Amino acid sequence: MNDASSYVPPDVWTWHKANGGRFANINRPVSGATHEKDLPVGRHPLQLYSQGTPNGVKVTVMLEELLAAGHAGAEYDAWLIRINEGDQFGSGFVEVNPNSKIPALVDRSGTEPVRIFESGAILVYLAETFGAFLPTSAAARAECLAWLFWQVGSGPYLGGGFGHFYAYAPTKIEYAIDRFAMETKRQLDVLDKRLAVSRYIAGDDYTIADMAIWPWYGALVKGWIYGDAARFLSVHDYTHLSRWVEDVGSRPAVQRGRLVNRTTGEPALPERHDATDFDGLV
Repeated sequence: MNDASSYVPPDVWTWHKANGGRFANINRPVSGATHEKDLPVGRHPLQLYSQGTPNGVKVTVMLEELLAAGHAGAEYDAWLIRINEGDQFGSGFVEVNPNSKIPALVDRSGTEPVRIFESGAILVYLAETFGAFLPTSAAARAECLAWLFWQVGSGPYLGGGFGHFYAYAPTKIEYAIDRFAMETKRQLDVLDKRLAVSRYIAGDDYTIADMAIWPWYGALVKGWIYGDAARFLSVHDYTHLSRWVEDVGSRPAVQRGRLVNRTTGEPALPERHDATDFDGLV
């Protein structure tokens, strides 16, 4: 790994796997399957293939909220995709998500299976399918979707930017950490100011915007990700955001959804196939 102050980019970039740091075994500059592996299929209409990262938690929270609201058709099987072991590059997973990222969902309730990838798209699909957690009036729907896509656009700065350089990069690069810490704190300020005038992200009602944002920024505020990043970023300064984090986190469906497809910590539910799988965990 070159020192940040002396590195000069070459005329043409070439891939050096040794420079991949913690994720060198799964990162590569090409797409597609690396091995043949079919995906398992359970008995429920919805088949989720995921891991309990913030992006995965978005979807499991949504599914648990739908079930809690009485939508029996939202029953699902959640299969663990171990991304650190390269499960996302299996041929079956690539057929569902050609981008090889979790989460991915297959809806088998109709005559033909429907694949949905990208967490934001999955949230919208489920909200429209079940008529829940997405406002129907034009103005309220626009507000909700604006915040949903705000998260989709902001997440890479928090995760791939700040989180990577602060917690995972093989060397500490001051410029990179400062750049992404600044942007992350700006995002925290955006949320804090919004939540100073609104109970939930999109207004008075709990929506898919909250479900998208909470797994990322809630986890940061709670100190669940990136080591001591909460202290480093002084998250306690954002009082309105902290109120919302506690409010959303107290919901039983959120607490259940956060356990699904987890591979670390206790309690955890690596796979979920029935509501009784939570017995003794929450």
